[in-house]
Amino acid sequence: MPANRDFADYCCELLASAGPVVAKRMFGSWGLSIDGLMIAIVSDRGAGEKLWLKANDETRGRFEAAQCERFSYKTHKGAETVARDMNYYSAPEDAMDSVHAMAPWARLALESALARRLARVKRGPAGKRVDKSPKTSKKSQG
Repeated sequence: MPANRDFADYCCELLASAGPVVAKRMFGSWGLSIDGLMIAIVSDRGAGEKLWLKANDETRGRFEAAQCERFSYKTHKGAETVARDMNYYSAPEDAMDSVHAMAPWARLALESALARRLARVKRGPAGKRVDKSPKTSKKSQG
Protein backbone atom coordinates (compact mmCIF):
# COMPACT_ATOMS: atom_id res chain seq x y z
CA MET A 1 0.00 0.00 0.00
CA PRO A 2 1.57 3.34 -1.02
CA ALA A 3 2.47 5.81 1.69
CA ASN A 4 0.54 9.08 1.87
CA ARG A 5 2.17 12.43 0.97
CA ASP A 6 0.47 14.22 3.89
CA PHE A 7 2.04 11.83 6.39
CA ALA A 8 5.44 12.18 4.67
CA ASP A 9 5.16 15.98 4.94
CA TYR A 10 4.25 15.68 8.64
CA CYS A 11 7.33 13.51 9.19
CA CYS A 12 9.49 16.11 7.40
CA GLU A 13 8.20 18.69 9.89
CA LEU A 14 8.93 16.37 12.83
CA LEU A 15 12.53 15.85 11.67
CA ALA A 16 13.18 19.52 10.84
CA SER A 17 15.29 20.09 13.98
CA ALA A 18 18.07 18.16 12.19
CA GLY A 19 17.90 20.35 9.07
CA PRO A 20 15.71 20.98 6.02
CA VAL A 21 14.09 17.63 5.18
CA VAL A 22 13.01 16.76 1.65
CA ALA A 23 10.60 13.91 0.78
CA LYS A 24 11.06 12.00 -2.47
CA ARG A 25 8.90 9.19 -3.83
CA MET A 26 10.67 5.84 -3.62
CA PHE A 27 9.21 2.41 -4.46
CA GLY A 28 5.70 3.20 -3.14
CA SER A 29 7.21 4.82 -0.05
CA TRP A 30 8.95 8.12 0.68
CA GLY A 31 12.63 8.68 1.28
CA LEU A 32 13.36 11.59 3.63
CA SER A 33 16.71 13.28 3.28
CA ILE A 34 18.78 16.24 4.41
CA ASP A 35 21.35 17.53 1.92
CA GLY A 36 21.13 14.28 -0.05
CA LEU A 37 21.59 12.09 3.05
CA MET A 38 18.75 9.59 3.51
CA ILE A 39 17.77 9.82 7.19
CA ALA A 40 14.35 8.17 7.15
CA ILE A 41 11.74 6.25 5.20
CA VAL A 42 7.97 6.63 5.36
CA SER A 43 6.31 3.36 4.44
CA ASP A 44 3.03 1.53 4.81
CA ARG A 45 3.83 -2.17 4.96
CA GLY A 46 0.20 -3.16 5.51
CA ALA A 47 -0.18 -2.16 9.17
CA GLY A 48 -0.42 1.59 8.60
CA GLU A 49 2.11 4.26 7.78
CA LYS A 50 5.26 4.47 9.87
CA LEU A 51 8.31 6.63 10.07
CA TRP A 52 11.52 4.57 9.95
CA LEU A 53 14.73 6.28 11.11
CA LYS A 54 18.27 5.52 9.90
CA ALA A 55 20.44 3.64 12.40
CA ASN A 56 23.88 2.04 12.49
CA ASP A 57 25.97 -0.12 14.81
CA GLU A 58 26.55 2.78 17.21
CA THR A 59 22.90 3.90 17.43
CA ARG A 60 21.05 0.59 17.08
CA GLY A 61 21.08 -0.04 20.84
CA ARG A 62 19.19 3.21 21.53
CA PHE A 63 16.42 2.19 19.12
CA GLU A 64 16.25 -1.33 20.55
CA ALA A 65 16.14 0.02 24.13
CA ALA A 66 13.13 2.14 23.12
CA GLN A 67 11.52 -1.05 21.72
CA CYS A 68 11.51 0.26 18.15
CA GLU A 69 10.83 -2.24 15.39
CA ARG A 70 13.55 -2.96 12.82
CA PHE A 71 12.60 -2.42 9.17
CA SER A 72 12.55 -5.62 7.17
CA TYR A 73 11.06 -6.73 3.91
CA LYS A 74 10.64 -10.01 2.08
CA THR A 75 12.32 -10.82 -1.19
CA HIS A 76 12.47 -13.89 -3.35
CA LYS A 77 15.72 -15.74 -3.84
CA GLY A 78 15.02 -18.50 -6.29
CA ALA A 79 12.07 -20.50 -4.96
CA GLU A 80 12.42 -19.33 -1.36
CA THR A 81 11.27 -16.15 0.35
CA VAL A 82 13.96 -14.40 2.39
CA ALA A 83 13.55 -11.65 5.00
CA ARG A 84 15.98 -8.76 4.62
CA ASP A 85 16.68 -6.31 7.45
CA MET A 86 17.69 -2.73 6.86
CA ASN A 87 19.33 -0.26 9.25
CA TYR A 88 16.10 1.64 9.86
CA TYR A 89 13.96 1.49 13.00
CA SER A 90 10.44 2.71 13.66
CA ALA A 91 10.32 6.04 15.44
CA PRO A 92 9.32 5.79 19.10
CA GLU A 93 5.58 6.40 19.53
CA ASP A 94 6.05 9.32 21.94
CA ALA A 95 8.46 11.02 19.51
CA MET A 96 5.71 11.22 16.88
CA ASP A 97 3.88 13.91 18.87
CA SER A 98 6.21 16.89 18.50
CA VAL A 99 9.37 18.28 16.93
CA HIS A 100 10.85 18.61 20.42
CA ALA A 101 10.22 14.94 21.25
CA MET A 102 11.60 13.84 17.87
CA ALA A 103 14.75 16.03 18.01
CA PRO A 104 17.13 13.51 19.65
CA TRP A 105 15.95 10.76 17.30
CA ALA A 106 16.33 13.04 14.27
CA ARG A 107 19.93 13.76 15.33
CA LEU A 108 20.65 10.02 15.70
CA ALA A 109 19.29 9.38 12.20
CA LEU A 110 21.36 12.21 10.73
CA GLU A 111 24.51 11.03 12.56
CA SER A 112 23.96 7.51 11.18
CA ALA A 113 23.58 8.85 7.64
CA LEU A 114 26.71 11.00 7.99
CA ALA A 115 28.70 8.01 9.30
CA ARG A 116 27.52 5.95 6.32
CA ARG A 117 28.62 8.66 3.88
CA LEU A 118 32.04 8.91 5.57
CA ALA A 119 32.49 5.13 5.39
CA ARG A 120 31.66 5.18 1.67
CA VAL A 121 34.16 7.97 1.00
CA LYS A 122 36.88 5.98 2.77
CA ARG A 123 36.06 2.84 0.76
CA GLY A 124 35.74 4.48 -2.64
CA PRO A 125 33.28 3.69 -5.41
CA ALA A 126 34.04 -0.01 -5.83
CA GLY A 127 33.90 -0.77 -2.10
CA LYS A 128 37.70 -0.83 -1.89
CA ARG A 129 39.47 1.16 0.77
CA VAL A 130 40.97 4.32 -0.66
CA ASP A 131 44.30 5.27 0.88
CA LYS A 132 44.82 9.02 0.57
CA SER A 133 48.29 8.98 2.11
CA PRO A 134 51.20 9.95 -0.17
CA LYS A 135 52.86 7.02 -1.84
CA THR A 136 56.54 6.51 -1.25
CA SER A 137 58.75 4.21 -3.21
CA LYS A 138 61.38 1.94 -1.74
CA LYS A 139 64.05 4.02 -3.47
CA SER A 140 62.96 7.22 -1.74
CA GLN A 141 62.97 5.52 1.65
CA GLY A 142 66.67 5.08 1.47
